[in-house]
Amino acid sequence: MARRPLGQLEAEVLAALAAADAPLSAGDLRGRLAGDPAHTTVNTILSRLHAKGMVTRERAGRQFVYRLTVDESRLVAHRMHRHLRHASDPHGVLGQFLQELSPDQEQVLRDLLNEQ
Repeated sequence: MARRPLGQLEAEVLAALAAADAPLSAGDLRGRLAGDPAHTTVNTILSRLHAKGMVTRERAGRQFVYRLTVDESRLVAHRMHRHLRHASDPHGVLGQFLQELSPDQEQVLRDLLNEQ
């Protein structure tokens, strides 16, 4: 099985926390992530996200449970802007992005642009 880049695993952990109705432990998160990552790997990611201020943690018995502290949509939008800023061909990147949207996603984007 191929390893995911840490940035991708961080994003998957953040997405799982964003979708959760309650704080999650590392074990809970492992069950929500594809590929069955090691418990120590999930703990490492959670520690890094906590150090970055992106999650809070509190004791729940002998373990910690984690909750997202940032708005996921703002976080993803910031990453998209950062990547676009560093692209040598931002027009091409946006064109490729649009080509990969589903019809529903394309409609959402059109509606958002019409609101501006």
